[in-house]
Amino acid sequence: MINIVVFASGSGTNFQALIDAVESGQINGRIAGLITNKKGIQAIERAQTHSIDHKYLTPSDFSSHLKYVEALLSQLKKWDTQLIVLAGYMIKIPVEIIDEYKNRIVNIHPSLLPKYGGKGFYGMKVHRAVIDNKETTSGCTVHIVTEEYDQGPILGQRKVPVKKSDDAETLAKRILKEEHKLFPKIIAKLARQINNKSNS
Repeated sequence: MINIVVFASGSGTNFQALIDAVESGQINGRIAGLITNKKGIQAIERAQTHSIDHKYLTPSDFSSHLKYVEALLSQLKKWDTQLIVLAGYMIKIPVEIIDEYKNRIVNIHPSLLPKYGGKGFYGMKVHRAVIDNKETTSGCTVHIVTEEYDQGPILGQRKVPVKKSDDAETLAKRILKEEHKLFPKIIAKLARQINNKSNS
């Protein structure tokens, strides 16, 4: 059973989808902790409800980038982290963390990458761009995190039709439903692979 650490910055609905998948047995792992860069968010409440340890760490609280990275690495090691999952985490993961957990950091993005990915494309900005460009299809993508925003290998996608009546909010809601299905499925697959490697 692997130790998963989730990073979140907001309401944590994808975090909740992962909690549910762990509790139902879909994901053969445990959520060892939540790291957040914001206080008073719903993701923290979700962690507390499910007795999941959480830690608030934000770069501005540290005297240097190195000290921030050291604090992150220390916390991840304390939780014996084997997989990092970004569920609406709004700051860039330091390259030192990406190197330490190579191919073991996963993100979900609310578009069909490589479309509408990269710096500046997040949340409602993605959905507004999709609507403005009169796309007929959008969706969500789960990918490995690399140094470049949203450019890591794609692990899975789900498509959603863009309706003529859609605005950014209605499209976001429909895509979020698909995120809640896709994300646990991909994390369950990764957990199986990591468990198999450690057992072989």
